Amino acid sequence: MIKTPTLLLATALLIPSLALGATLELPGDARVEFQVIDSLHLSEDEPRHDDLVMRPVANGNGTHQLPEYCVAIGDARLDGERIRVTAKALTCIETDGSDSEIYSGEISAAAYEDDGSYGVAACDEGRCVLEPSEGFLLQFAEALAIEQQDNPSAQINEQRRQAEGAGVANPIPAESPDPDD
Repeated sequence: MIKTPTLLLATALLIPSLALGATLELPGDARVEFQVIDSLHLSEDEPRHDDLVMRPVANGNGTHQLPEYCVAIGDARLDGERIRVTAKALTCIETDGSDSEIYSGEISAAAYEDDGSYGVAACDEGRCVLEPSEGFLLQFAEALAIEQQDNPSAQINEQRRQAEGAGVANPIPAESPDPDD
């Protein structure tokens, strides 16, 4: 009788860890170089831009790297002669051959210059522009741990591979007589 409760307890403790998929992780002080996707123009008339789309720079100057296919969503606002950029959401797709893993979640990060100053120095005589060719560092305010999301296309592709030419997922045309004969 003692073995059964012990076995059930051990099984119950293992199930949550088995249910967790791969996790995209970065420490709280990670710095990743990013670029805007489209040119950002801020002025006194338009001092704010919401839902700014950014991507990490491959082999960037930060302390850490993200997968090649990522986008971050954030906000930018004018603050004197600097642009304050913050990021609030991140979506990444990591590929390995024909397999892909999707990670999507909330983040808390802000832009810093290489010298550690807050914001991006991108203003000249009241004209503030951040171009896609210009990199800046986003420093994460807290550790990042985003679990792998379901990937419906990967599941469909797996079904196709397992079907081996038979079934609905990958039908093979049936032998039928030629209507012209």
